[in-house]
Amino acid sequence: MLNDLEFAYAPVRDQVRDLREYLCPARLRSELAAIETKLADPALWSNPQLSQPLMRDRKRIEEQLAYDTELARRSGDIDAYFELARESEAAGEADANLEADLSREISALGEYVEKLESRTMLSGETDALNAIVTVHPGAGGTESQDWAEMLMRMYLRWAEQQGFKTEMNDYQDGEEAGIKSATFTIIGDYAFGQLSGETGVHRLVRISPFDQAKRRHTSFASVFVSPEIDDSIQIDIKPDELRTDTYRSGGKGGQHVNTTDSAVRITHIPTGIVVQCQNERSQHKNREKAMKMLRSRLYEYELAKKQAETKKLEDSKLDINFGSQIRSYVLQPYRIAKDHRTKVEVGDVDRVLDGYLDPFIRGYLTMRRNGGIPASVTPDDDLE
Repeated sequence: MLNDLEFAYAPVRDQVRDLREYLCPARLRSELAAIETKLADPALWSNPQLSQPLMRDRKRIEEQLAYDTELARRSGDIDAYFELARESEAAGEADANLEADLSREISALGEYVEKLESRTMLSGETDALNAIVTVHPGAGGTESQDWAEMLMRMYLRWAEQQGFKTEMNDYQDGEEAGIKSATFTIIGDYAFGQLSGETGVHRLVRISPFDQAKRRHTSFASVFVSPEIDDSIQIDIKPDELRTDTYRSGGKGGQHVNTTDSAVRITHIPTGIVVQCQNERSQHKNREKAMKMLRSRLYEYELAKKQAETKKLEDSKLDINFGSQIRSYVLQPYRIAKDHRTKVEVGDVDRVLDGYLDPFIRGYLTMRRNGGIPASVTPDDDLE
C-alpha cells in the first residue's frame, strides 16, 4: 500500500517542485520590496494612475508568496506522513488510518496544484479584472432564446460556485421562453481571465421541449466576455462621439428589471458600439454602468484591431475561424460537452450546464500559453 502511495505522489511532487521554481519566492520577495519602497512615497497617493497598478502588483505578489508557503506546508506534511508510515511499517505495525490520511492529503495537494497552475497562467493586463458577460441567441426563435437562457444560468452558477458576486445589467425576455439578450457583470478576482475563453458561438443539440413531434434540434447562441476596465487603464472617450438615449424599462421586473423611465442606451458613433443598462431605478446609475460597459467594449475593440493585424499567424496555429462555434453541448443521441479548440471533453454535460467549467477554462488557458488566442466574436454576430 505504501509503495502505491509513493508511486501516486511522485508526479504530484514533481508538479510542486516545478511550480515552486516557477514562482521563485526569492524573486517575488525582491519585487515586493521594490514595490513597497515606491508605495512609501507620499506623493504617489495623489496619482491613482500610478498607485493603483502598484497596489494590484503588490496584491498579486503577496498571493503568489502565499501560494508558495502553502505548497511548502502541504508537501512538508506529506513528507512527515510518509516518514511516520515507513517507521510503522518497519516496526511491523502498518497503520491503515495513517495511510488513508496520506492518500487524502496527496489527492488534495494534486487538486490544489492544478488550481494554482491555472492561476499562474492568468498574467495578462486585464486577467485580474471583473468580467462583463453578454449572451445573445442565434437564429431559431424560441429554441435559441431558451438555449441563451441556459447559457446565462450556466455562467451565473459558475460564478456562484467560485464565490463571486453577479450584477444583472440588462435583461430582455423572449416572447415565449428564454431571453433575447442578457448582460451581467461577474465580480471577483481573475473573473475575466478565467472566462476570456468563453467568447464565441455555443451550440446545443437536444430533443426540443417545444416540438410536439419530439425531433432533435440544433440551437446556437453567442457569448461575449470583456473585462470591466478600471481607472488604471485609460480609454479616451469624447463626449461629442456619444449619443445617449433614455427609455422606459420593460420586462418581468423582480430581480432583472425595474419598470421605470430610467433605462439608458449609449451609442459610440465612430465604432457603432451600443451598450444599454436598465437594471437600476436611477437613470444616473444606469448611465454610470453603461459607461463602464462602453469602456470595456472599446478596450476589446482596440485589442481586436491589433489581433487582426496578426490574424494569419493566429489562424495558422488554430483550427477555428472567426465566428465559428467554439463548443458543443450534445444531449441527444449521446451526452457530451466538447470544446472544438482545445479538444477537452466532459461526459457529464448536465454538470457542465450547472456551472462546471473548470476543465474548459484550464484547457483554454493551457492552449493560450502554448499556442495563441482564438479570434473573438461580438455579441451581434450572425449565428445561423
